Amino acid sequence: MRLKALPKTPKAWGGVLGTLGFVGLLVWGLVGWHHAGAEPTGLALQAPSAREGSNYAESLSRAFREAAEKSLPAVVMIRTLPAEQPPARRRMPPDMGEELPFDDEEGPFGDLFRMHPELRRFFRDMPQTPMIPQPMPEGVGSGVIIDPAGLILTNNHVVREAGKILVRLHDGREFEAKEVKRDPKTDLAIVRIEAKNLPAAPLGDSEKVQVGDWVLALGQPFGLEGTVTAGIISAKGRGLGIAPRENFLQTDAAINPGNSGGPLVNLNGEVVGINTAITTRSGGYQGVGFAVPINLAKWVAHQLIQKGKVERAYLGVAIQMLTPPLAEQFGLQVQEGVVVTDVFPNTPGEAAGLKPGDVILEFAGTKVSKPAELQEIVERCPINSQQTMTVLRDGKRIPLQVTVREQPEEFGLTRGRLRTPGPGPDRGGSVEDLGLQLEPLRPEVARQLGLDFTEGLVITQVHPNSVAALAGLETGEVIVQVNRLPVKTMEDFRKALEKSPLDKGVLLLVRTARGARFVVLKSASGAR
Repeated sequence: MRLKALPKTPKAWGGVLGTLGFVGLLVWGLVGWHHAGAEPTGLALQAPSAREGSNYAESLSRAFREAAEKSLPAVVMIRTLPAEQPPARRRMPPDMGEELPFDDEEGPFGDLFRMHPELRRFFRDMPQTPMIPQPMPEGVGSGVIIDPAGLILTNNHVVREAGKILVRLHDGREFEAKEVKRDPKTDLAIVRIEAKNLPAAPLGDSEKVQVGDWVLALGQPFGLEGTVTAGIISAKGRGLGIAPRENFLQTDAAINPGNSGGPLVNLNGEVVGINTAITTRSGGYQGVGFAVPINLAKWVAHQLIQKGKVERAYLGVAIQMLTPPLAEQFGLQVQEGVVVTDVFPNTPGEAAGLKPGDVILEFAGTKVSKPAELQEIVERCPINSQQTMTVLRDGKRIPLQVTVREQPEEFGLTRGRLRTPGPGPDRGGSVEDLGLQLEPLRPEVARQLGLDFTEGLVITQVHPNSVAALAGLETGEVIVQVNRLPVKTMEDFRKALEKSPLDKGVLLLVRTARGARFVVLKSASGAR
């Protein structure tokens, strides 16, 4: 490369320096302009992915904030007090116990007081300490205003044993409840206070809630008012066995004692559930909480408000989920319907012609896959309305018409208590390959088990690790069918077994005082 020589004259040097100065000012100006326009936090230097993550976090935080601001004014604290103040207790003089010594003529001071009766007056006139008020047990829960006229939705267990109910609003005002209407079957209740123009929470649609959706749990955990926690819907359709009617939303939003009755809301600030229960080994939050879906809560609340009670339609049958072994026996897919295990007398189900072993596939035009789904659909039908259901019977799909009636109050209560029968004179026989010891059901054993029937084979022993034990059979259960055939004797049982190899599965219908269920016995080897 060829280099040019630097100029030697002052005039030439002046031109060069002027040019350099102009270029320097131009560069300085450009750099200064860039820095003057840069963000002071340095976000301009972040990678695009970092900026996107920050923006997402900001938008999520804003969504949480707006949902909380929309919902919190409608959240209330519910304090419950007993009906009466516990009686005050008078503190006795030290070391005297609850009774004075002269009150016991047979006690160690009996002879002394009989010989010196003036001592009685001395002790009776002795001053005693003041009455000690006993503390009143107090419960704290939550609720959510669903009507500006003073209607509050909460859990039944929050107000169940209360004599006096105090409701504290988010703005600090406090009211005494004027009316309470409860539905123990769903653990829901309506509390009414005399107030107007209250901030009511918007109610959402729990059918649209999906696993993974963000939710906020609002309430008063441990009495800490106005607490908001965040999480997601972690499951739907949960049953815990804590209420007769369960179809819980599961969430990992922190729920603790005191949250009961408070709302579970989506990011639009709409109530999608009523916080009800937690699963915990410590008594506090462990990542699994449960809420009653708001669609069920709305239906219950409407009936409590309009009628003072919940009117439910019913079929009068016992049902069971279609598990993989049962689905194989009935030739269906898993959870493709629910199995009828019992049909109670004088019920709509009996009048419609339902039979044990029928699989209900559809009811009122809706496909069903779980007992809770069928139960909820049936119960919401208008009383005395006619509905169509599709059932699978002996491999054929048939339609049945049923007129549902109002469910009796006592329906579904356990008819007896399961007890293991004692040994009888006729031990029946054993089925060693299944791991069962059986005997014909006798009237005295049926009475002992609390049963209202006397035909079948009662299980008197289940061998550990046997086919029967692995299927969940227990002593005291009564086998009434084998492969859809009724059995009364051991001969009936063995003949029914011969028609179906064990490796293909043997379908049993067993009954207890609690109800009936189908059980599949299956061996990998098929040996008998």
